[in-house]
Amino acid sequence: MELTELIKKKFEESPDKDKFIEDLRAFIYELADHKQPIDLVKWVPLDKVEANDYNPNTVATNEMNLLHLSIVNDGYTQPIVTIEDKVKGKYVIVDGFHRYTIMRFKDDIRELNRGLLPIVVINKDINDRMASTVRHNRARGKHSIDGMANMVFCMLEEGWLDERICKELGMESEELIRMKYITGFAKLFENVEYQRAWESRAQIKAMMNHEEAQHSES
Repeated sequence: MELTELIKKKFEESPDKDKFIEDLRAFIYELADHKQPIDLVKWVPLDKVEANDYNPNTVATNEMNLLHLSIVNDGYTQPIVTIEDKVKGKYVIVDGFHRYTIMRFKDDIRELNRGLLPIVVINKDINDRMASTVRHNRARGKHSIDGMANMVFCMLEEGWLDERICKELGMESEELIRMKYITGFAKLFENVEYQRAWESRAQIKAMMNHEEAQHSES
């Protein structure tokens, strides 16, 4: 029996055909030497996916209407990028909030896709997820200044150094300084002497730990 005929036979015998296809995708994915998230698209129930609380991207009403029309006519041509929160049992959106929103509020899209969203999953911690969101948005030329400034503030509070923030978000140092002004970050340290780019307490601690580690190795 040829492979295609065998797969077709097993598919027809399967009591859960959606799971059969998902397992088959995962099997093929594991066979590949070169793996990318796009190689393993999952279709998951809408209620298993939730928005993040830091996305700086915004879309106008006309563009949302156009996105709805696009999905009605062409289907989902791009999956939603997520991370898996195993504690919540949810997939948290990194990129694709508006494609997710369309399904939430448009009955025809839910019916078209049987309430399932196409997602890919990447492994990131909270700061790396925010950086991934910014990279997706900036690559398309869309992000709100306020939203991005707030995200930068969170990264500074988490101890990310200026150099790393600029590298991960594709920012110039001058742009980062403007973001610090926008967030009022400097006011938190107005009684502390600092250089051209302000440093958070978490950043200072991270640098001290790095210096101690280097000293221990020497």
